[in-house]
Amino acid sequence: MTPHTLAFVESPVQLLNVLEWAHGPGADPGPGPDVSLGSAAGPGSDHGLGSVPGPDPSPRPEGSGPSPRPEGPGAWLTLVVLSPTDPMTRGQLRRMAELAREEGHEVRWEEARGGATAPLRTIGALAGPLRRARRVVMGDPFSRYVQLLLTITGAQDLVVVDDGTATMEFVAQLARGERLVRWHRKGGRPGPRDAVFAPVSAVARRRLTPRTGRAGQAERRVEVFSSMPLAEVPDGVTVTANDFAWTRARFGPPRVISGADLVGTSLVETGVVDRDRYLDAVRALAVTHGARRYFAHRRESTDKLHRLAVETGLEVVRPDLPLELIARRGPIGRTILSFPSTVVHTLPLALAGTAVRVAVCDIDPAWLTAHASPRAQGFLSGVTGTARDVQRLARTAQPG
Repeated sequence: MTPHTLAFVESPVQLLNVLEWAHGPGADPGPGPDVSLGSAAGPGSDHGLGSVPGPDPSPRPEGSGPSPRPEGPGAWLTLVVLSPTDPMTRGQLRRMAELAREEGHEVRWEEARGGATAPLRTIGALAGPLRRARRVVMGDPFSRYVQLLLTITGAQDLVVVDDGTATMEFVAQLARGERLVRWHRKGGRPGPRDAVFAPVSAVARRRLTPRTGRAGQAERRVEVFSSMPLAEVPDGVTVTANDFAWTRARFGPPRVISGADLVGTSLVETGVVDRDRYLDAVRALAVTHGARRYFAHRRESTDKLHRLAVETGLEVVRPDLPLELIARRGPIGRTILSFPSTVVHTLPLALAGTAVRVAVCDIDPAWLTAHASPRAQGFLSGVTGTARDVQRLARTAQPG
């Protein structure tokens, strides 16, 4: 039998982009059935590595039917959810897991962070399937979990799907031969854990580098599936454009309502932007553009959101799905306001053909914290400057 295609995800956006990749013509499922991950409960069961907990399956959204490629549960792709501990992320992952099942894919839920022994149990359960896998798909090459799993697999095909704007930094670092480190940590001094993990990270980086044999034949193929603008692409890496075809086929088109909606960011939580400056900027944007709703990022803290609601009067919405799907299902404001983030690249694609416009407000350097990475301002400016089909807002929303 043809070895399994395994996809490892740790966030709802990663899972969404695996579904987009699987829907595309480049995701060849191979000539035969896949190898199970060891479930004793039969095909399509979720009792092998752990069933997906959560609510009842979501109702079928409007739009065309599922991707025609899968021929039954787990027909060729198994999604392994390396579950985080954050409740909001877990909730969105449960909803996305149900959508993946509806598309015919097998979904396995791993409590990968459920206690001190969880990593050992997870890696032990995945070692065999990883060694047999023909293709491995991953959403976050910066993840220490994923990097550790990459040291086990011998798969010849590796696919990196978008994990937001981090993909831009990953591809650039790979092209320059740099160590893999998230953009908001770049420039800081590596900590003790970084030093201990450095050999694993180095092996993972080599695994993510295409390799050609003596006869000129590809021994390891690497694909990046992305909606991000990638300025530097390593030699031998195949870049496939993600145009959100699955999202547009599966959801909507949305009902467009008057007014504006504002998209939140976790830049405060990651230590990049000062909290007071951020709240002042949100208030100014809401007043200037008549925004009524604030779609919170899943990592935004409860106390910050409470203060934001009190001080701005905005209705804070905690989405139960990635914003691309929320916007596509609607109702959605005629204008979507955002700070530099992934959505300034993805929402114009997901909302193509609708009357919705996306507008982005740059981060003023004065808003950055003293602890922000020296790389932060340049990276955020690049996110905005490379966005297509968005309106650039003048900095009238600077806090006073």
